[in-house]
Amino acid sequence: MREESPAPEKEGQSGNFIHTLIEKDLAPGGRFEGKRVHTRFPPEPNGYLHIGHAKAVCIDFGTAEKFGGLCNLRMDDTNPTRENEEYVDAIKEDIRWLGFSWGDRFFYASDYFPKMYELAEDLIRRGLAYVCELTP
Repeated sequence: MREESPAPEKEGQSGNFIHTLIEKDLAPGGRFEGKRVHTRFPPEPNGYLHIGHAKAVCIDFGTAEKFGGLCNLRMDDTNPTRENEEYVDAIKEDIRWLGFSWGDRFFYASDYFPKMYELAEDLIRRGLAYVCELTP
């Protein structure tokens, strides 16, 4: 069986389907012409990162870096009984070890809970949402 060489890349295409889509969106006349790429890596700090996380870090931070954008590091701290500051510190250390920096873009999902609660109450008041009272 003969191995086929990959098709040569077209000029202006990276060979990465995600990057190709972003290039198209950022190009003159594209949906996001003149805008900045902004990604995020949202781990749950309930354990150490594994190889799948490392891949996601490289995609999220690497894509932002390639296009001169930003990447948020946002801890998904929505399950406080399983989370620990030790894991937050380890996640930060691992991301640095992979060669990336989030600068001043470090957040916790819980930072937004008061605003989300306020918006949920507004939706309920306007009849656009309701509280489910069914038992599980």
